[in-house]
Amino acid sequence: MVSQEQLQANVQYLTQADLNIYDSPECKDLSTQAEKGRYLRVMVETLNQTAVQICLCEDDYPGWLAIADLNFLSPAVQQLQIKSFSEAQIKKLIPEAIAFTQQAMEQANYYLWGGTLGPNYDCSGLMQKAFASVGIRLPRDAYQQEAFVQQVCTVENFDQKLLELGDLIFFGTPQKATHVGLYLGDNCYIHSSGKDIGRNGIGIDCLTEQGNEVSRSYYKQLRGVGRVVSSYIPQKGQG
Repeated sequence: MVSQEQLQANVQYLTQADLNIYDSPECKDLSTQAEKGRYLRVMVETLNQTAVQICLCEDDYPGWLAIADLNFLSPAVQQLQIKSFSEAQIKKLIPEAIAFTQQAMEQANYYLWGGTLGPNYDCSGLMQKAFASVGIRLPRDAYQQEAFVQQVCTVENFDQKLLELGDLIFFGTPQKATHVGLYLGDNCYIHSSGKDIGRNGIGIDCLTEQGNEVSRSYYKQLRGVGRVVSSYIPQKGQG
């Protein structure tokens, strides 16, 4: 348990419960979630009456933690340990990451903006959790994941034959990736999508202009494909 008075900037704390992280100090709209056992740093200079600004250490993701949830932090006895992976090691782990998404789909779920804990995920939250389940770290948001992975092809030179199991499929506008799915082979991908596109939760769709409403809607937004060849290394220091 950490009190308000004990908080220190740029000191690592360990979460003792699953926590919601918000996009503003009002703590109304979810930004992401922190699973029990994750590390975070507190930005003490931005402390106010309702929330404290934090940064999750594993992915450098900022947000706001409700003051009441300081009860679920403890000073980290051991600093965050960063594990690196070779491309070959990652390739061997891809089937397990895919299995995680399929098991998540089998549970009752709905699309949750900011969801990374399950059973309810947003699109990039599902990708992040699937890879984290095998120890591989990805950035948090779809556009960040797109910038992190090794580009396989873009919509302009899209070639299904270049795709491999576990590639990330990115969708959005010409300016920015706003959605992501995980390639399963046979031109299909698994993702969590919202009810405004025709489904509320995790499902499997195809990269095609034909097919169901979800497949058609996202195919029109296709941006490209990327491959995870490394695990994310935090950029903002380890302690």
